[in-house]
Amino acid sequence: MRIRELLSCGRPVISFEFFPPKDEAGFDRLRQTLVALRELRPSFVSATYGTMRKTRRQTIDLVTQLREDYGIEAMAHLTCGGSSRNALRAILQRLSDGGVENVLVLRGDGPDDKPFEPHPDGFAHADELAAVARQHFNFCLGGACYPEGHPESASLEADLEYAKLKVESGCQFLITQLFFDTQKYFDFVARARAIGIGVPIIPGIMPITNVAQIERFTKMCGATIPEPLLSELRRLQNDPQAVLSMGVAHATAQCLELLQRGAPGIHFYTLNKSPATRTILMAIQTVYPPARTPAGA
Repeated sequence: MRIRELLSCGRPVISFEFFPPKDEAGFDRLRQTLVALRELRPSFVSATYGTMRKTRRQTIDLVTQLREDYGIEAMAHLTCGGSSRNALRAILQRLSDGGVENVLVLRGDGPDDKPFEPHPDGFAHADELAAVARQHFNFCLGGACYPEGHPESASLEADLEYAKLKVESGCQFLITQLFFDTQKYFDFVARARAIGIGVPIIPGIMPITNVAQIERFTKMCGATIPEPLLSELRRLQNDPQAVLSMGVAHATAQCLELLQRGAPGIHFYTLNKSPATRTILMAIQTVYPPARTPAGA
């Protein structure tokens, strides 16, 4: 099912994001995670698209597997980096041939934390990829957006104009980068609506399970952690269970507030692990029960 249709059903859309593991042992762990989370009946799941050719092939295989083997609707990520226009069209064709209906178009990052550089015959921005995907295929396209601004954007206003350009180029919904201050999401949505962005904007949530890890992630993506929360996490950082408990409690409170105030759903950045996300979602579903069967089953 197309994600835009799921978003119009009047029920919160809950989704999980995974990345293709590097080896078979990683795939075994991911399968266990999928089995655990499938019982919670997510609306869809997505698979990221890395900078290495092997990882990119695995993304296509994983998305197809998710639909065929697990009966879960899946969305493939696709980035511009490292690929020519013809190569990207070939990947889109392969996804289409495999029955994939949903694609998240992204510019992507440079390899090994290096600055992004477009392929000589490729695309420099996600809106260019979206335009080609819309012109030649029949996908439901999603795009990324940044409540606190992309690290490379000159200003919040400039960053929002890029989001609008993605929508004008064919994106039918947006998913936000992670954030930990819920008001930043609602402020972003208000600014987006004010400049004419009318598509659903799904908040992206990453449960905090490791202090050093989340500080590294936020530094990379330009997100911030509220000072009271960060101070308490640092105080507890040598107690992994206490950090996990605080991270789960904070994310649960975020999700409930987001849904109560009208967010169309929640997109969980799982890091291929199920315990934290499972605990949060079980709490959410006491208030917002899921559909009777998984989307796509």
